[in-house]
Amino acid sequence: MSINRCMLLFSRVQHRICAISVRNTNALVDRSLSGSVSTRQGVSSNSSSRPPDTSLFVPLSIKSDVGSDGAVGAELTQPLDKNELLKMLNKFYKRKEMQKIAADQGLDARLFHQAFISFRKYVLEISMLSADLHIIFNDICCGAGHIDDLYPYFMRHAKQIFPMLDCMEDLRKISDLRVPANWYPEARAIQRKVIFHAGPTNSGKTHHAIQRYLAAKSGVYCGPLKLLAHEIFEKSNNAGVPCDLVTGEERTFVDEEGRQAEHVACTIEMCSVTTPYEVAVIDEIQMIRDISRGWAWTRALLGLCAEEIHVCGEPAAINFVTELMYTTGEEVEVRNYKRLTPFSILDHAVESLDNLRPGDCIVCFSKNDIYSISRQIEIRGLECAVIYGSLPPGTKLSQAKKFNDPEDPCKILVATDAIGMGLNLSIKRIIFNSLVKPNINEKGEKELDTISTSQALQIAGRAGRFSSIFKEGEVTTMHRDDLPILKEILSRNVDAIETAGLHPTAEQIEMFAYHLPDATLSNLIDIFVSLSQVDGMYFVCNIDDFKFLADMIQHIPLNLRSRYVFCTAPINKKQPFVCTSFLKFARQFSRDEPLTFDWVCRHVSWPLVPPKNIKDLVHLEAVHDVLDLYLWLSYRFMDMFPDANHVREIQKELDSIIQVGVRNITRLIRATETNAPPGTNPLSNQKRLGPSPVSPRRVRGAPKAQDSGVEGWQLDKSLGSRLVQEGLLTPDLLRQLQKEWSKVHRQEEEGVKLVAGNNKTKGNKKKKK
Repeated sequence: MSINRCMLLFSRVQHRICAISVRNTNALVDRSLSGSVSTRQGVSSNSSSRPPDTSLFVPLSIKSDVGSDGAVGAELTQPLDKNELLKMLNKFYKRKEMQKIAADQGLDARLFHQAFISFRKYVLEISMLSADLHIIFNDICCGAGHIDDLYPYFMRHAKQIFPMLDCMEDLRKISDLRVPANWYPEARAIQRKVIFHAGPTNSGKTHHAIQRYLAAKSGVYCGPLKLLAHEIFEKSNNAGVPCDLVTGEERTFVDEEGRQAEHVACTIEMCSVTTPYEVAVIDEIQMIRDISRGWAWTRALLGLCAEEIHVCGEPAAINFVTELMYTTGEEVEVRNYKRLTPFSILDHAVESLDNLRPGDCIVCFSKNDIYSISRQIEIRGLECAVIYGSLPPGTKLSQAKKFNDPEDPCKILVATDAIGMGLNLSIKRIIFNSLVKPNINEKGEKELDTISTSQALQIAGRAGRFSSIFKEGEVTTMHRDDLPILKEILSRNVDAIETAGLHPTAEQIEMFAYHLPDATLSNLIDIFVSLSQVDGMYFVCNIDDFKFLADMIQHIPLNLRSRYVFCTAPINKKQPFVCTSFLKFARQFSRDEPLTFDWVCRHVSWPLVPPKNIKDLVHLEAVHDVLDLYLWLSYRFMDMFPDANHVREIQKELDSIIQVGVRNITRLIRATETNAPPGTNPLSNQKRLGPSPVSPRRVRGAPKAQDSGVEGWQLDKSLGSRLVQEGLLTPDLLRQLQKEWSKVHRQEEEGVKLVAGNNKTKGNKKKKK
């Protein structure tokens, strides 16, 4: 090395050290003189934004490569002893002043510790430190420097492993969700008229909105279900108003040449917020508070570019929608409707399936209960139709038609709450088999809870529909203990809607990724939600399903936009075959290999045969979901999923096969029971929509669990509940066991008292002797 180079480098290092030392000294002095003032200012400046959840910050690994200036530091000073370096680093870590300064730079205690561990590892493992850092350590060893002089180098390293520290303000701006109305400039450019059609189920509110939709020159209907969109699609075309159908998996254009009609019926996630319409109808507006899908209603309400927005839903949403529209400067006209036909709550429970009547609908919240009750109804020589959420739309319509047909011997319906929307059913009496339903709470956790008033009214309102043969509906429960609870639930007012859902867009996540290129998509979403700012009218929707898919395909090489689209696919993550198919689709896509019809047929083992037992039926439902996934992706990546038409054809065939299975569901249940090993529940291995419901022993305002006589009984934590959830125990058996446990418990207590009394008597006799 030349003398000139050494002198030049030494001069540069010395200048840099001096500058850093001066800055550090000034900073420390300033903090000591005005610490309280700066603290107050810091609080006020950050009051509008919460601190980030730093547990989501994943440190990047830094390679311990040799510095570009080689061994210059050692040549200018002397080699460093690793033991001395370790002592200096530990001394630096214990300096409270350094931790306080680092906290101002975004390094809380957790990040400070992680950064220090990484910095220490880097310093001790690298063969040659950079010249400036080497000289700093040497000066501290010789007493010419202070331990605090390490701080700039520590922070430089911290920002390398936590790159978000350098762009925190940019990330906060990107994740600022406080004014979502401004995301839709086309809607803000016009003055929209908002009409709220408010009323209970079967009040004609949606009918009046649809009449205005059909009379308009152009319009869009936005519904929560494919069945509802399909119903409006057919109703519109039958009325002579050309209408297209757009769902996540289907595009149907009435024009043979593929030109778009002036009217479109769509699922709400698929509505366009850039196409101008004369009239827009948003159905079931109360779902704006749904923790998973609420964002779609928020987007439609704020973003639809229509002269008239007709909103249909529960009166509980009126005040909130009015307040939300106030932020956009738009007034809301409210039109109230009353139920067209009455329904009454009976004073007695059904108690036995022997008491069923034509027009009865038994509502369950688990497929296993549907299987069990269907089998028991068949034993009694009755026919029943079956409807639950995972059935294909065609099968649901087929079962509804069978139940509604006055000439068909099937007069009983067994269904989940899937009947609450989208199906026209001729029901006389709704019978709640249980009042407990599995729900997802705000934290994304699954829990068992009593159904809400809104849910109970939605289901009960299906009895005695205006268009059915029954002009008056009845509601009751299967079990006597549930009836007073149902009456109490239905007597309450529906909780007012107070917040609307939001969801990060692909564009926002792409901007995040620009600043954090090494973060995984799941981690990006977590950090986004952690930093996001929403005002009191909004909340960020649950993203657990999105993250589940993101983690599943993280190892597959995809660009960010494609990865994001894949992760928004609506799949049932509880179905292993669906998840496996999703993974294979992503892997094939990443190889740039089109997923052809032949490839799909090989994957699903097409052609398929009618099911022989419940397990086969569940698998066919999963295959139908896989074909749905293919169709959904085909509209996002047409070149990679090119055979949508062929896949739709075999999906229709599969729907017919499933219909055959459901029509013979009791035979399938018998076959499942016959093939099951002795002493086991034959349905326990089937994939479940959620825990099997149990009659609630604890409801708001009801007696506590221990009052039932079984000490420590808790619905969500007990062994009994887990056995029910796993299908190893039925709710009826559980109730019987409760009674037996109570009886045994009382007998044991009486036995203990008797023994204690006998012992006491013996003791007294001994004393007398």
